[in-house]
Amino acid sequence: MATIHRENIGVLNDRIRVQLEKGDYMPQFEKALKEYSRKASLPGFRKGMVPSGLIKKMHGQSLLAEEVIRTVEKELGDYLKSEKLDIFGQPISDNVEEVKVDVNDPGEYSFDFEVGLKPEVSLDILDKDFHFTRYKVNISDAEVEEEVKRVRNKAGESQQIEAVATETDILHLVFVPSDEKGEVAEDAPEKKEKFIVSYFAPDTRAKLIGSKAGDTLVVRLGEALEEKELEWMTRNWALDEGAADSHYRITIEKIEQIVPRELTEDLFNEVYPGSGIKTEEEFRARILKDDEHYWAQEAGKRLDNEIFEKLVHETPLELPVGYFKKWIKRDGEKPKTDEEVEAQYGQFEHEMRWNLISGKIIADQQLEVTAEEVREDFINRIRAYFGPGAGDQEADGRLDQFADQMLQDQKAVNETYNKLLTTKLFHWLRDKAVIDEKEVTADEFVALPHNHHHHHEHEHA
Repeated sequence: MATIHRENIGVLNDRIRVQLEKGDYMPQFEKALKEYSRKASLPGFRKGMVPSGLIKKMHGQSLLAEEVIRTVEKELGDYLKSEKLDIFGQPISDNVEEVKVDVNDPGEYSFDFEVGLKPEVSLDILDKDFHFTRYKVNISDAEVEEEVKRVRNKAGESQQIEAVATETDILHLVFVPSDEKGEVAEDAPEKKEKFIVSYFAPDTRAKLIGSKAGDTLVVRLGEALEEKELEWMTRNWALDEGAADSHYRITIEKIEQIVPRELTEDLFNEVYPGSGIKTEEEFRARILKDDEHYWAQEAGKRLDNEIFEKLVHETPLELPVGYFKKWIKRDGEKPKTDEEVEAQYGQFEHEMRWNLISGKIIADQQLEVTAEEVREDFINRIRAYFGPGAGDQEADGRLDQFADQMLQDQKAVNETYNKLLTTKLFHWLRDKAVIDEKEVTADEFVALPHNHHHHHEHEHA
């Protein structure tokens, strides 16, 4: 009869030794041998008449190995079930590959496994210092005006002008590599680009104002361009690391200026189809509303992230670090180095902590998502995709058809289920928290420090 011994080898980390005697696996092995003989088809023998001794000689070793492994896995599984051990993932085998079975001399075999035990999760933090700030971003008239200007320019038309007048003018430029005096080699390659004046650094912008088509300028790229544009040019032109020190002669071919679109009903309808906006005041009010909605979502994401980080980092949890690191080391096609394990461990532990904490809350609060809620989410997403007009009976019938198709995609169902469950979890956590509201500007909100370490991507409510 199989014997099982368990010993603790670290924090929440146990070794389980399963020892098999001959009688634990031999009856099943002999049965497998007979079954194989019955089905075997070998030249010179009628089907089902191949001697079991020959089968044993040919396939006995592999059949015995399979039966021993099957038996040890069953014994281990039964033990975990009877002892009600709540473990992470699967037991890790320490020596299955080293144990060699011998069909000619079967005997006792011993197998070692490591398990990581799940800790008790105490959520006292939810009743003590569960205190957060939710930011309300105030949108200024100047920010609304800036957005109106952006919309008008985006929808505007360009017209050619004689001389560079503003930093928003568009320049059609020819770049040719040169020396610092502007001398170019005979076979120097030309590059043509469209640049807005503001892409250049302030000193170069000042030189460009007043320039006309045909004018030239000799620049060192690192001085002439803003950092972002220099990075873009280095990457797109496949320049080497010393690109910033390169000199170019730039020739202006053409200068264009955007003529902003007039604020008319046509423009309002293009930006917000079907909204019925007729006046400039209504248009500005809609822009303000959209901006407020955007920043409210961003503030909600930030609040959820603060809640998430506090729970992950301040909930006292013991973890089977030894088991986790062994699992990371062996996960993948080839074993990882100790350095690779250490590099991955922080993020891995972060996720394990969150899984334990969120799992505990979901179970305790009996949070669940119904099949109807998943279907409703699919329908809402389809309706949003098709936009206004999805509302008559025929359209609703098509929505149902699309939803039925999406429900056949198990991956999409699982992702939607997890998203909706996480949303419910964060709604519950927000209700549990003490939340102060603080008004800030958009710039102040963007400048707030980020409170995260090994960030775990999660859906936000």
